[in-house]
Amino acid sequence: MPKMKTCRAAAKRFRVTGSGKIIRRQQNRSHLLFHKSPKRKRRLAKTLVVSSSDLPRLMSQLPYHSVN
Repeated sequence: MPKMKTCRAAAKRFRVTGSGKIIRRQQNRSHLLFHKSPKRKRRLAKTLVVSSSDLPRLMSQLPYHSVN
């Protein structure tokens, strides 16, 4: 059986923390920022923990990352 391939797009977008959680950046903060308030941009700058309903899909895309 050959090795499973890591989905490179997912590997660039998600990080696994030391405790095994997957974190991601928020959307809507790359361009067209002039009409967004500073409060909204501050909130969008923070990272989020991936929802538990998305974990099975991500675990198949990142087979060599230890996810709890």
